[in-house]
Amino acid sequence: MDINLIQTQVENDLNTVSSASELESVRVKYLGRKGVLAELTGLIGTLPAEERGLFGKQVNSLKNKLLEFFQEKEKTLKTQGGTVDKNRQDIGLPGIAQELGSSHPIIQVIDEICGIFNRMGFSIVEGPEIETEYNNFTGLNIPLDHPSRDAFDTFYLKNYPKLLLRSHTSPVQVRAMKAYKPPLAIVVPGRVYRPDAVDASHLFMFHQIEGVLVDENISFADLKGILGLFIKSVFGEDIKMRFRPHFFPFTEPSAEVDISCIICKGKGCSVCGRKGWLEILGSGMVHPNVFKQVGYKPGKYTGFAFGMGVERIAMLKYGINDIRLFFENDLRFLKQF
Repeated sequence: MDINLIQTQVENDLNTVSSASELESVRVKYLGRKGVLAELTGLIGTLPAEERGLFGKQVNSLKNKLLEFFQEKEKTLKTQGGTVDKNRQDIGLPGIAQELGSSHPIIQVIDEICGIFNRMGFSIVEGPEIETEYNNFTGLNIPLDHPSRDAFDTFYLKNYPKLLLRSHTSPVQVRAMKAYKPPLAIVVPGRVYRPDAVDASHLFMFHQIEGVLVDENISFADLKGILGLFIKSVFGEDIKMRFRPHFFPFTEPSAEVDISCIICKGKGCSVCGRKGWLEILGSGMVHPNVFKQVGYKPGKYTGFAFGMGVERIAMLKYGINDIRLFFENDLRFLKQF
């Protein structure tokens, strides 16, 4: 047998190997008990005495080379996960970039707001989007003749007249106060629904964050301090805040909260209607009737509540002039965040 020819055949066979099982077949063919190398070793005894030494050295050299070939091939297969792609691409070529996603801008603002209040000791609580009429209205001191309870102003469920899509996240305030005794401090993020005509500043679905704090000796000064810290955390230290008297059925006294216009710094522009102020949220001291509805002892506890539209905060924070942009799923818009 031509030993050099055998070595060439082994190299050719190994070049076609693409799996561990194929490698084992080639190994048995050449190094097995009945393989080519065993046949060569058996021939040594049949040769003349003067040829045996040289032929034996050549067979031993071939054996070492074959072992080296098989070890290298085994390493190659392990590096490539056990298989060899005969038509594999050049691994030096640049790969296809995998784009990383990010949170929706509304979710980013919700996380930011909840994080601010969480650091001030508020717990984050969520509730169902399908609510009872009691939790959405009655428990919040909203009377039967209030316009918001009309079918034209609220999404009631067909065939379930006492159930509706919540019009604010305030029902969770009722649920939480029924479940826990003071001291209580929570913020409630979530989707809410109102049959508003869609335009640049209104949608039939949007996001709110409700907050409530109840304990002994809580005053309006506590509300002002908490909201002042929140507003400066979101919009910066230079932002000014003011309260305007307002009416909400579930708080008394009640107030709208304005901030100095982030565009003109309070000087007056088209964004703020030349007033220098932008409405940002509603607030007030929890109405005693709400405490009665949830079973809190009258006169023992006081508290404050506030609520804000997340889209409103996001539009002011990022200078966006149309609420619909948040939900059109235009990646050119969303990738900016």
